[in-house]
Amino acid sequence: MSVAFVPDWLKGKAEVNQETIQRLLEENDQLIRCIVEYQNKGRANECVQYQHVLHRNLIYLATIADANPTSPSKPME
Repeated sequence: MSVAFVPDWLKGKAEVNQETIQRLLEENDQLIRCIVEYQNKGRANECVQYQHVLHRNLIYLATIADANPTSPSKPME
């Protein structure tokens, strides 16, 4: 189960820290590798569950990023 999954009774009580974010990033890396492997084997239908977990993780990380603005970075040239 994804570390991003939180039961309803715990929502809003979880502490977001660097370790949690790192675990999500590592999990996403593994999910992407698994998805690619299934797709390369022609078993795309079987990777849908992993795509859902990856999507949930990415939405969770985006929500954290939006809620924690950082100092403005220099524009890319």
